[in-house]
Amino acid sequence: MASSSSRVPVSHRQLFVEGAETHVVEAGHPNGEHTLLLLHGWPEDWSEFEALIALSSPEVHVVAMDLPGIGGSKTALPSGEKRLVARHVLGVIDELALRNVTVVGHDAGGMIAYACLREYPERLSSVVILSTVIPGVAPWNDVLRNPYIWHFAFHSVPSLPEHLVAGKQKEYFDFFYRAIAAHPERITEDARRRYVDAYSSPSALKAGFDWYRAFEADANANAGRRESVRTPLLYVRGAREMGKMEDYAEGLRDAGIVELTTAVVPDSGHFIPEEQPAELWRQLRSFVNSHGHG
Repeated sequence: MASSSSRVPVSHRQLFVEGAETHVVEAGHPNGEHTLLLLHGWPEDWSEFEALIALSSPEVHVVAMDLPGIGGSKTALPSGEKRLVARHVLGVIDELALRNVTVVGHDAGGMIAYACLREYPERLSSVVILSTVIPGVAPWNDVLRNPYIWHFAFHSVPSLPEHLVAGKQKEYFDFFYRAIAAHPERITEDARRRYVDAYSSPSALKAGFDWYRAFEADANANAGRRESVRTPLLYVRGAREMGKMEDYAEGLRDAGIVELTTAVVPDSGHFIPEEQPAELWRQLRSFVNSHGHG
């Protein structure tokens, strides 16, 4: 994967994957040497990766998708269980006939990327997880006990978060940008408006909160998995995030991840794709190149 500073044109498509309408954005060469499939987090949509896509190489196929129920992906899934969403992601891979795929997931998208790694390791060239803890994998229990992570419990309550946040998406989302970004100003006002729009409907709000409501099921699924996985995994955190990288690395190794690489993005908080896209692209390029994909 060569580096590029030129802006890469993007195209938008609506797919139907097992009857679910799914919005995808593509850039680069569809028959490129490698595919990056980008999964956004909460409370964002595919466009959190716009700056990263602009830095990508034309010979690399980049696909960003709105997760089910969010933004242009109008069809929500029956639950937010990450194994269920992972199956949908694999459906997108099949529908687009993607090859040499690296799944890159941020926040909740990182939990889904881990489920893809567990359920379909032979289908993926590699996986990248950004700025998240994996349910059921250390330090999961420590994170649940952290009072600063109060929103995990709040978002898991049935119905209540939708009632309290509806109509106040901007104010609520802005709180998190201020609280856990090192550079909240890099999440632009245009981006914030897009995210509010992506979660404007009651069904979209519910789809996002359902990711949290599924945590117990996700943790139960992951805690029992200890078999070795040899698909390469890059785990990335911002230097100004809470938590120690070694705790996350130890948890992933104990869960059976054999080929684990870790990286810290300097001067970044939780929202790495927007706070430090150039450094993230550099680390992605280095990781993919080092595992024989170009």
